[in-house]
Amino acid sequence: MEFKQYRSCCGMSGKGCCKKQDHKLNTYDWLCDVPDAEKATDFIEVQFKNTRKGYYLNSSKLSLVKGDVVAVEASPGHDIGTVTLTGKLVTLQMKKNNVRVPEEAEAKKVYRLAKPTDIEKYNEAKAKEDATMIRSRQIAAELGLNMKIGDVEYQGDGNKAIFYYIADERVDFRQLIKVLAENFRVRIEMKQIGARQEAGRIGGIGPCGRELCCSKWMTSFVSVATGAARYQDISMNPQKLAGQCAKLKCCLNYEVDAYVEAQKRLPSREVVLETKDNSYYHFKTDIFKREITYSTDKSFAANLVTIPANRAFDIINMNKKGNKPVALEADAKPQPPKRDAMDILGQDSVTRFDSSTPKKKKKKNKNKSPESKENGEAPSTTLAPPIKVKQRPQKPQKEGESVEEGKENGNGKSKKAPLNRGNRPKRRPDDKSGKELNNNKPKTKNAPSSPDQES
Repeated sequence: MEFKQYRSCCGMSGKGCCKKQDHKLNTYDWLCDVPDAEKATDFIEVQFKNTRKGYYLNSSKLSLVKGDVVAVEASPGHDIGTVTLTGKLVTLQMKKNNVRVPEEAEAKKVYRLAKPTDIEKYNEAKAKEDATMIRSRQIAAELGLNMKIGDVEYQGDGNKAIFYYIADERVDFRQLIKVLAENFRVRIEMKQIGARQEAGRIGGIGPCGRELCCSKWMTSFVSVATGAARYQDISMNPQKLAGQCAKLKCCLNYEVDAYVEAQKRLPSREVVLETKDNSYYHFKTDIFKREITYSTDKSFAANLVTIPANRAFDIINMNKKGNKPVALEADAKPQPPKRDAMDILGQDSVTRFDSSTPKKKKKKNKNKSPESKENGEAPSTTLAPPIKVKQRPQKPQKEGESVEEGKENGNGKSKKAPLNRGNRPKRRPDDKSGKELNNNKPKTKNAPSSPDQES
């Protein structure tokens, strides 16, 4: 990263302060518009690489604003940083970060605004940081040290280098400092950091899909305990509770205060509810619904019963008076009938417009007559009334004609005499063909039965 000497927009406009937020470590200057707030103190806040900050005395009364690149006092030599805060708010930030306000003789001072030669030398020193870090890791591995060097920061003039490392145990790096000083010809300073700070320097994406909080906006890291997960009834799975730094996630502390306040309005988890049948122990609590689940066994889930918090308070008061309810649950209220998933919209079927749905097959009628099969008529389930057959009017008989049945007419067809209802044809009991026997038919001798026989 290269520094560019510039004056911020606030400095160009002539104002003495700026509310610009261009970095996660910038502090919002809410005292910017307050009169005489800039003249309250001569200390300024200067930020260096990553999260390192320092407070320096502007003894030369330089007109400095947020965003200026300055050369400040270091041991030895000087360092290059960026002004991030000026005015009265600097003293408030020093108290917040537990930094003692030094006397003017002991305080480190601001030398000047950075010159082009200062920035050029600074960029040359920064260009060597990656190669130095890789080489220092190799040296630490050769010496058999159980440590990991995560970052290297060169001072602005290139006379000093700070090595940031993480280690689980105490490390004796005296031999390491000698070897590093011989290889890089600079003054060596070792600084131990935590796993959360290293994750903030590296960056990444969290399981929530957003950029890591430690690399986006967090500046101070508070210890996280497993009690925060217990208050929120989160599963005690180490893989889900740990972040990319292999420590407990910092976001476990975000809502724990709200859960603790809500827990105060619920009955204690240590209280045992007594009924005439059993003793019920606390199993789990739904803070949002204010519902508590109790179990008849203290060690595992058995006969779980869920009741509201008001009902639990009532039973506790009854137990204090020496009374025991019949059951843990109160009288159950009649619940409204559940609607079917297919009838959510009050309709018969959701797929009524779907043309791909198979149509219902019509049931076959076993009583269908053979005549209706031939004609393709639909079967009828009800008995149809008898069909009245219109008889043709008979022609007047001429003299000499006989009225015998079975005699041929002019078309070669024989006419049958109409049947009377009182004289119906009888069916032979052993005849399976279904043909009827007409007993009322007059017997004629040598009467032809068909036109073929007559011919």
